[in-house]
Amino acid sequence: MKEIAHILQSFEPISLAQMESVKLMNRIDTKYAVPIAVLPLILEAAKADYYVQEIDGKRIATYDTMYYDTATLDMYMRHHDRQLVRQKIRIRQYVDSNLTFLEIKRKNNKGRTKKKRITLPSEEIESFVAAKSRYVWSELTPHLRTMFHRITLVNKLKTERLTIDMDLVWDNVVSSEVMTYPELVIIELKRDGNVPSKMTRIMLDHRIHPLKISKYCIGTALTTPGIKKNRFKSKIRKIEKLCQN
Repeated sequence: MKEIAHILQSFEPISLAQMESVKLMNRIDTKYAVPIAVLPLILEAAKADYYVQEIDGKRIATYDTMYYDTATLDMYMRHHDRQLVRQKIRIRQYVDSNLTFLEIKRKNNKGRTKKKRITLPSEEIESFVAAKSRYVWSELTPHLRTMFHRITLVNKLKTERLTIDMDLVWDNVVSSEVMTYPELVIIELKRDGNVPSKMTRIMLDHRIHPLKISKYCIGTALTTPGIKKNRFKSKIRKIEKLCQN
């Protein structure tokens, strides 16, 4: 972590307010899984073309998220069963900025992701969930807590945002199972369409290829005894191999 923090100091910073124009709430996502040993190389290659988000002097942020689902884990199962149209509902705490949101992520059959959110606390949770999702808030319960540290990069053209998640911990509040992969880094490139990206070239240069991965689904598969997880087994094996190497 010290080496990563040192490299981040060589990036030009961008504030939360300056990032308002790079929300990308309707976007195309490309995800990668890499071992943490490779991350310094990626950051060194990116520092000339990207800003790093800085909040109160911090360039590595802390996130704490609670995912909600139905009693039958409908959101997880729709993803597992390859339903193209699906949603995830979560309460996310942005610890360093002291902000908490209820967020609904919706993926359509064109592969685009839309995110809607409201600030908490709020008296409008039920109506918000009813209007923006296929679910009823009263039928949802907390299922999986995820915690991680995040680096956020923005390219200098402000056409894309990159999130880099480290120190991942999954805590299943139903089964009490906890899983962590300290060697794993999940990188997500978020663009408004297929705009050119320096990061895709950096990844290819390091022989890193996209991997469709959901932190919620992988965490649920790892921490829910007896859950159907055939679709995710190969991805879990890839993650374990990355961590071993």
